[in-house]
Amino acid sequence: MNLLLDAFWRAAAYCLHPRIILWALAPLALTAAFAGLFGWLFWEDAIAAVRAWLDGWSLGASALAWLDSVGASGMRALVAPLIVLALVVPLLVILALLMVALSLAPSVVRLVAARRFPDLARRGQSSFVRSLLWSLGSTLLALLALILSLPFWLIPPMVLLLPPLIWGWLSYRVMSYDALADHADAAERQAILRQERLPLLIIGIVTGYLGAAPSLLWAFGAAAVILAPVLLVLSVWLYTLVFAFSCLWFTHYALAALSARRQAESARAARDAAAAGPVIDLLPASAGAAPAAAPVPPPALPF
Repeated sequence: MNLLLDAFWRAAAYCLHPRIILWALAPLALTAAFAGLFGWLFWEDAIAAVRAWLDGWSLGASALAWLDSVGASGMRALVAPLIVLALVVPLLVILALLMVALSLAPSVVRLVAARRFPDLARRGQSSFVRSLLWSLGSTLLALLALILSLPFWLIPPMVLLLPPLIWGWLSYRVMSYDALADHADAAERQAILRQERLPLLIIGIVTGYLGAAPSLLWAFGAAAVILAPVLLVLSVWLYTLVFAFSCLWFTHYALAALSARRQAESARAARDAAAAGPVIDLLPASAGAAPAAAPVPPPALPF
């Protein structure tokens, strides 16, 4: 727990570092560009497709008719845009997470290692392609879990539990791997991910709930649809800040755990060497060598 809290406050302090602030703006700019491109090319078509789907779906048509019956016909025009936003925002969040993992995370790891663990040996052999495949595989699993859990979102407590758990698991998988990729070999990485799984999951879940906070920006009703471009960029920026903090928290904890593991291994090796005692050579120094030839006496003189 001490290591967890120590990594937390260090991550919070590092968020004020100028490099972290600049590095967090790059994924934000790219994600905002993707959001603007989507809005320009597909916004109207996506809303029209969702409206056609709702009209053709019996349950959707019944829900829209119920809105008309209770005098909330004005909400009818907002249903399709809100559904589109509900589908687009998680995709942009995942895109931001991938950009953080691929661009911000390596820079954060180098910064933390240089400032806090300068003597930590780099034994990692993970390549960029392997890290990318790990991130993509974990993201696909998170997307699958997200899709399978959609029906449970209709249950009030589940919508507050399932998405943060899924984002937390995804953050744990992606950011823990990236934090250890350069400094830990495969055996060390697997051991730390197994032994420190619970604290790392706690970090992921806490940051998952922090990542759910920007979604409150969409709780403005009709204003959320009108201000969708601004709110989308603002929410992605908040998500990026949360991801940057998450990356710092994971990096501080993972590298501290790796450093403690290596120190424990060195201390154990020193104790084993001391317990064994000095090696005593019972053989003489010349053992194994050919015996020296006996000196030949000089010939006796006749007098």
